Amino acid sequence: MVDTEREIGTRLFQDGDEEAFRLLNEEWITKYFKLEEKDRYTLKHPREVILDKGGEIVFVTLDGELVGCCALVPIAPDEYEVAKMGVTESAKGLGLGRRVLSAAIEEGRRKGAKRLYLETSQKLAPALNLYAALGFKPVPAERLTPSPYVRADVFLEMWF
Repeated sequence: MVDTEREIGTRLFQDGDEEAFRLLNEEWITKYFKLEEKDRYTLKHPREVILDKGGEIVFVTLDGELVGCCALVPIAPDEYEVAKMGVTESAKGLGLGRRVLSAAIEEGRRKGAKRLYLETSQKLAPALNLYAALGFKPVPAERLTPSPYVRADVFLEMWF
């Protein structure tokens, strides 16, 4: 049996990517949680919420298809929230979560970020392992602020 090489790449958000961004996120969110009002608004208005404020959306591609994404949402000067990161079920197990998160971290550096922040859930063990492997650390309790998401119970950050 011959194993064919799959073409994997990353790229930034382009006009027309709105639907892919929405669908990729709705898939993982509804698998583990329920869509919250903030999710719906962000996924319906990625330009307004993320891009127009100086953020970015990074995609990972498999054979030219958008199969994963990760957003950098500005939250303070030189600080971004890593948000809306997911890989479609059909592309899991290929290291694409690591690829898209690594690309988002590099994009944060390129944009001059001093800190990346993220909120996640204990339910997402593979993601938690990935965040730790790439250098995210728990936010000290004295600096925690309430999350707008019911599902968020883990708060991590990375300083540059």
